[in-house]
Order: sequence, then structure tokens, then C-alpha cells
Amino acid sequence: MKKLPIGISTLSQIIEGGYVYIDKTREALELIENYKYVFLSRPRRFGKSLFLDTLAEIFSGNKELFNGLYIRNKYDFESRPVIRMSFGGNRSVDELKAEILANLLENKERLQVTCRDSDDYALCFRQLIQGSYKKYQQGVVILIDEYDKAILDNLDQLDVALKCREILKRLYSQMKECDRYIRFVFLTGVSKFTKTSIFSGLNNLEDISLVPDFAQICGYSEKDVQQHFPLLMREVDFQKVTEWYNGYNFSGTRVFNPFDILLFIKNNYRFRSYWFETGTPSFLVKLIREKRYYIPNLEHLEADSSLINSFNIEDISLESVLFQSGYLTIDHVENIFNNDIYHLTFPNKEVRLAFNNYLIKSLLGDTRAFAKQKSLYRIFMDADLASLEDTPLASPDAR
Repeated sequence: MKKLPIGISTLSQIIEGGYVYIDKTREALELIENYKYVFLSRPRRFGKSLFLDTLAEIFSGNKELFNGLYIRNKYDFESRPVIRMSFGGNRSVDELKAEILANLLENKERLQVTCRDSDDYALCFRQLIQGSYKKYQQGVVILIDEYDKAILDNLDQLDVALKCREILKRLYSQMKECDRYIRFVFLTGVSKFTKTSIFSGLNNLEDISLVPDFAQICGYSEKDVQQHFPLLMREVDFQKVTEWYNGYNFSGTRVFNPFDILLFIKNNYRFRSYWFETGTPSFLVKLIREKRYYIPNLEHLEADSSLINSFNIEDISLESVLFQSGYLTIDHVENIFNNDIYHLTFPNKEVRLAFNNYLIKSLLGDTRAFAKQKSLYRIFMDADLASLEDTPLASPDAR
């Protein structure tokens, strides 16, 4: 069996290193041929960065990497100038500006293009686009990964989040001013903010996050898992694997989280909350407290398209955050008077168990939460309702 690409988001390393690769070049070709400005929202650890790197290799003309893949004989692989930007965690405005300038410097050096205004991130970005077009006489490709990271990392300090939003808004608006020089733009992130905020300067951006044709653009389908991980199929009950890790629905075929499948195999088919453990939803718990949501209703939330497609920093919707961050997914869609109503639920057993356990520990405000859970389990198993009356469900600080 091929090696597992855990934590690898570089296509060349996967192909040349003999790692498993799930072919997503059919979706890549569809985007390249029929779209110009594209946005994709997916939860963390879903393969967004790998797909973005795949696009970069296609536009860079590295045809040899795609031997045996769908796109190999269907695209001309003409080399074009590619500007790539990726954002990590930034807890201040200065850190964000420094990261933007570092991204621009890397691109200037790789493309051998200079900027007159190197200290002004927005003007430098515009000059980089124009200069790349003039130097290579080809439309420029712009790929931006985790475009929203600086905002999401600062939702607990609203003033910083708002300032970061304005910086990014000024940066991204340069692409609209440079439309004549651009061949293709692709942005990825966890959340899509309203067009009146960060995207107001880029109102021609097409959101494919819930387009059925791109439902499997990230993630593994059941067919993918069966085809590429045959040993898994022989070693464990696949129905149980499906209950634990499948179920993410982006208006099409449901998909597995790739990170879960890879870690499940690496850890000798041990069922654990691999994806959930990579990030804690502390901000969500704070939001649940503030909005006084009735916890049992979290699994049966309803939202219209505007709520699940985007949110406003100044008025954050719990439904939006839960869906876009991957803690809830689409169960089914109901059409009422020509309006789509999305019914949301937990995607699978992993998220349901891990999220509920996290909520219990957070809302109890007590490090002995596990002992209380165990006590409650025994009371319910024994149908000992009299003991239930004497069991405190929360510490005084959590009330």
C-alpha cells in the first residue's frame, strides 16, 4: 500500500514520494475552463491547501506530475505567472501586515518582479500583478490560502478582528483594479464574510462552496476510501467507519474528513476524535453562553442560505460558525415558498461525541466533569431516578 500523506499539502511531494493521492483534477479542470474568480469554504484539515497547490502546479506547466490523472491529456499546461499567498495565525495588526509583506517578497523573488512601493502592501500587490503580466505576457494566476485566518483568530477581540478585516479588504480589492491582467483567482478559507465587508471590493467572486458539482472537491468519498485504502476495508467494519467519520454534506455526495481516515489507519484502526482534537471550539462555547442557546437544539438547527453562506463579524450567527467550521453539516434542504431552508445536524459520531463532551466540560466549569458524566451514566443505566435528584449538574460558577 502507498504511504499515507498525513500533513502533506504539496502535490509534488505526494506524487514523487509515493503517497496516496485522491485525484481532484476533474474539479480543477472544470474551474480552470469555466471560472475566473472563485471562492471555496471548507472546514480545517479538509485538503484545501493541497487542492490550491494542485492548481499552482497545473498553471505552472508541470505536466509530468499529472501522469495517470484525469487532467493529463485534457489541458495544455501552458506556464503562467502564479502569485501565491498563505496566512497563518496573526494576533495583531502589525503581525498581519508583516505576513502580507513577507508573502509579497517571496513572490517578487520567485517571479523576479519588483515593486516601486514595497512598504505599502496594497500598492505592492497591485504592482506585482501588473509587473508579472508585463514580464511574462500571460494572464496572472492568484492563489490565496486561508484568506480569513487573521479575522477568525481574533473573534475574541473584536477591535483587532475589524482592523484585520479592513487590511485584507484593501489588499483583495486590488484584484478588481487589475482585472485586465488576471487569468484566474482562487481563494480558500473556513468562513465567507458578507460581501458588504471583506469582499465589497471583489463583488465578482463566485462561491462554489455549496455547488453540487464541487461537493467532493475536498474530502474523500466512500468510493475513494474503498478504492485507495483496500486494507481498511478488510480489517474493520466499514459501516462503523462510516458512522464515525463520514457525513459531511456540501450539497452533494457526503464525504469523509481525509485527516480522520489517514489518522485512523495510522493508529491501527483505533476509533478516536482525530479531527476534533486538532482544534478546540472555545469561541463557540463562549457564543453559546452569550446567546443562551438550548444545547439539545444544536443538532436540529435551521438556517437559510444567507446564514450558512456568510456571516458578519459585528453580528455573528451561531448557525454560520457551526456550519462553516465543520461542527454541523447539512442534513437535508427544505424548500418553502421558493426559499431553501437548511436543516443542520452533526456530521458523524466523532463530532457529536467530542463536541458534546467538550460542551459538558466547558459548561460545568469543573475539572471533575468526567466523574460527573460517569455518575450520570450509571444512574441512567440503573434507572435510579431518586439519585438523579441529588446529583448536581453544574458547579455554582457555571450557572
